[in-house]
Amino acid sequence: MDALVALCKRRGFIFQSSEIYGGFNGFFDYGPLGAELKKNIRDCWWDDMVRRREDIVGIETSIIMHPKVWEASGHVAGFSDPLVDCKESKQRYRADQLFFAPVVIDGNTVGYVSALESDNTAGDLQAAAESLKRKKAIQGQLAPVQPRDMTEAKPEEISLIPSPATGEPGSLTAPRAFNMMFQTNVGAMTDGSSVAYLRPETAQGMFVDFKNVVDTGRVKLPFGIAQIGKSFRNEITPRNFIFRSREFEQMEMEYFIHEDADWAKCHEEWIAWCEAWLKSIGLPDSHLSRYAHPKEKLAFYSRGTVDIMFRYPFGVQELWGIAARGSYDLTQHANASGKPQEIFDEATKKKFVPHVIEPAVGVDRIFLAVLCAGYAEEDVTDEKGNVEKRTVLRLSPRIAPVKVAVLPLLKNKEALVGRAKALHAKLKRRYAVFYDDGGNIGKRYRRQDEIGTPWCVTIDFDTIEKPGDTFTLRERDSMQQRRITEAELFQLLDEQVF
Repeated sequence: MDALVALCKRRGFIFQSSEIYGGFNGFFDYGPLGAELKKNIRDCWWDDMVRRREDIVGIETSIIMHPKVWEASGHVAGFSDPLVDCKESKQRYRADQLFFAPVVIDGNTVGYVSALESDNTAGDLQAAAESLKRKKAIQGQLAPVQPRDMTEAKPEEISLIPSPATGEPGSLTAPRAFNMMFQTNVGAMTDGSSVAYLRPETAQGMFVDFKNVVDTGRVKLPFGIAQIGKSFRNEITPRNFIFRSREFEQMEMEYFIHEDADWAKCHEEWIAWCEAWLKSIGLPDSHLSRYAHPKEKLAFYSRGTVDIMFRYPFGVQELWGIAARGSYDLTQHANASGKPQEIFDEATKKKFVPHVIEPAVGVDRIFLAVLCAGYAEEDVTDEKGNVEKRTVLRLSPRIAPVKVAVLPLLKNKEALVGRAKALHAKLKRRYAVFYDDGGNIGKRYRRQDEIGTPWCVTIDFDTIEKPGDTFTLRERDSMQQRRITEAELFQLLDEQVF
């Protein structure tokens, strides 16, 4: 992760927000290459989810909505994470990310240890337990630790668990609910009547506009409403770079089905669709897995939720959630607003509230996933037999921020530069391309490898001196080179960039 974060800063993918003022935790800016990559991810999703399907339409709803929306959805009362404070260090932790374990020697509990969640939480706790045993100079058999998070701590254990900040027990508070919605005020007044919220998800906008879409969109069940937009959550502990931040972008779709439809079959179809889409933008099957939420942990209205998981460097984490939400949301808004959210069934001549399948994914998490999957460092041998290290981002051509780099072999040869600029001008009408004439050709290839450019086209002397008007096409992953015409180049791009 350290190497990847450094690359993102060095090559202009991601910057810390407000960096010149010391940064602002949980917020990030996307640089020139990052903005292109993020836009490509959004565009691919929108094209595949909305434009290339007949059963899904897109909308764009406001970030700030009537506060009653969030009361009806349950967010005002229940959108919270369990919070634990360290009274000495003033640090705050999510209770479900702070783990502890009793230290048991020969059947006796001699103390407690704690550790923040990581990809080796049990190992960290075991090491801390062994350290505590040595520190207290206690003889005997140390039992393997049994990790639990702070939501499972008994009242009598709270004062015995050490704070990760100080290493000493007695300063942690009991877990308490912390609402993660950002609160703001609308209008000139700042009293209770002006309170509003930045949306914590884009989904509710689609539920609130459900009837408007039905009445104007000429849609018939089953159909979906899709949206891409910013959401905001006041995370207690933003972490793992852009994986968990306070401002993020979501791509969500609500797929409405008949109340008597086979929801489980539809749910599985959307899980499979989401997996296939992730692979289409370059995520390897080896990094993907499924996690089905156990029934006892489902929300009361949920029929089933499956997360598509991705193997990040910091562990296997949720990437895309696909939930069968029943008719809960539409029913809640119908009851709260007094406006029915029903559809008329021509077959039965009855009205009913549709059920919904919801695939919801964060753009930033996909952004991080494709970087993690694509990043590689490898030793390569040049023409002279010298071994050097190559950093490469193996990004899918669909989402790569630069599709083609156009490189004149020499920048002081007018014929080479003129032909290169003519090709560059023609390419950039349709694609994101880059013109580079600085440095030797090998270094220019390396720069493009590092930002994930799939192809480099070199305008060399064969281009201007031999018939055929061909260029040298160099492929990023194999580093192989071949001659190609302009028509063949455009055909290649048309097939690979869609």
